[in-house]
Amino acid sequence: MIILVYILNIYQLIVFARVLLSWFPDVDPSHPVVRFLYDATEPVLQPIRQFLREQFPQMGPFDFSPIVLLVGIMISQRILTSIF
Repeated sequence: MIILVYILNIYQLIVFARVLLSWFPDVDPSHPVVRFLYDATEPVLQPIRQFLREQFPQMGPFDFSPIVLLVGIMISQRILTSIF
């Protein structure tokens, strides 16, 4: 199970890197690293984003899906480490 915690740590870094990329609008979206970050995170972020927009339309243009995902990863890690 420790391996799963490490995998979650790596995924957490990937999500964080994607968030950092969003701060730089001039980044080339076709760059392989950028494509990897989007391809690795979008399948998880999209359902969260859709749920948040349906449940909380008053949030406006702000995308809180990475924050929700990162909190979910942290909670999962704590649960896994407390179980094992």
